[in-house]
Amino acid sequence: MRKIAVLGMFLGVAGLMNAQETKRFTFSAGAGFANPVIETDNAVNYGWRVALGGGVNFNHWVGLMLNAGFDSMGVKHYQLQNLGYGGGNVNVLSFTLDPIVHVTPHGPVDVYFTGGGGLFRQSQVFTQPGVASGLAFDPFFGFYRSTYATNVVVSDYSLNKPGIDGGMGIAFGKKWGGKFYGEAKFTRIFSGNYHTDYIPVTFGFRW
Repeated sequence: MRKIAVLGMFLGVAGLMNAQETKRFTFSAGAGFANPVIETDNAVNYGWRVALGGGVNFNHWVGLMLNAGFDSMGVKHYQLQNLGYGGGNVNVLSFTLDPIVHVTPHGPVDVYFTGGGGLFRQSQVFTQPGVASGLAFDPFFGFYRSTYATNVVVSDYSLNKPGIDGGMGIAFGKKWGGKFYGEAKFTRIFSGNYHTDYIPVTFGFRW
């Protein structure tokens, strides 16, 4: 009976130490680039992105992340010529709920898979060269009204659509301390009669 009690105490202490080793909550911040794929590659160029996330670790292997991202991709030149605009961007603000599964949580390199879905706000912004006015300053004349060349927004259209994402990543660092990570996820936005497809690649820090 005493051996069983000692064994139970040992297992309880080991379980407690293991639970303490796993950080309950996790946060991430990063930046990178967005790569359009499939038919979307015919419309826009490579772009840039920023991302933030926060979530919970259920154990060493499984967690759940709430991710927010902003991606901006420039419209291709020949598309702008066809549409009659001087410049343009496709911007995507996303909020996704993504489960994360760690394949090697105890190794020096943490390989993981992640994916889920959520809400995407896609904006199409087109501009034309124009002239604007504003305040300028000169040491002798002081403040005065001046005009300058700029790009003027002539069309701005946004829509909210559901979407999915999925991919994998790797992280380097302490087992459950701060880690540098890099990940790539295929993303599809269900935008009516067509889909917006791209792969955001993010490099950042998770703690």
